[in-house]
Amino acid sequence: MTVGLQIAIDGPASAGKSTVAKLVAKQLHYTYCDTGAMYRALTLAAMQAKVDLHDEAAVLAILAKITISFKPGEPQQVFVNTQEVTQEVTQAIRQPDVTNNVSTIAALAGVRRQLVQHQQMIAKAGAIVMDGRDIGTAVLPQAAVKIFLVASVAERAQRRYAENIGKGINTPLAVLQEEIEVRDKKDSTRAISPLTQAKDAVLVDTTALSIEQVVARIIAITVEKQKDHK
Repeated sequence: MTVGLQIAIDGPASAGKSTVAKLVAKQLHYTYCDTGAMYRALTLAAMQAKVDLHDEAAVLAILAKITISFKPGEPQQVFVNTQEVTQEVTQAIRQPDVTNNVSTIAALAGVRRQLVQHQQMIAKAGAIVMDGRDIGTAVLPQAAVKIFLVASVAERAQRRYAENIGKGINTPLAVLQEEIEVRDKKDSTRAISPLTQAKDAVLVDTTALSIEQVVARIIAITVEKQKDHK
């Protein structure tokens, strides 16, 4: 019998985490949980409520009033209360203003504490792929498979640019590169659960790899780990 493992995929913005995680989950018939979407959904709700994003009490008050839920499928949907925020025409939680503010929300200790507890409950049964920035270090420190994806800033900016153009968002490439550098600094230097590679995580540089090659590498690592858990 094949054992369903916990797979943690971490890395900086636009390293390919979500794309790869979805494909890995699909191939393994695992559940996929986009933890970043939780922080994005809360960021969107806080921005819509026009609260100070640095005010932890105000943001926690927003979190207490909303329900963030996932609906499995292809693609996965995310809801804030009854509002679907991923597959609408506007792709609300992927808009640049949310992208540029989500690190501020993610740095709030009380917010991370509550969302991490929620994520751990989702992952309890195993057979799950989670991607984010602190999955292997804080959310699922006991995960059997830990992957840390990286790519050059230039490559990540190019990917974000192509993704945005596909959505009708025309942000200059140079601006995207600067935004990614700023976000990297915020994520890696924050006091609470900073972006860092877990000691037992496998580093995968995706700069020169295709999506298929990255997925195949993670599947191979998982298959080997499954042998140890039979």
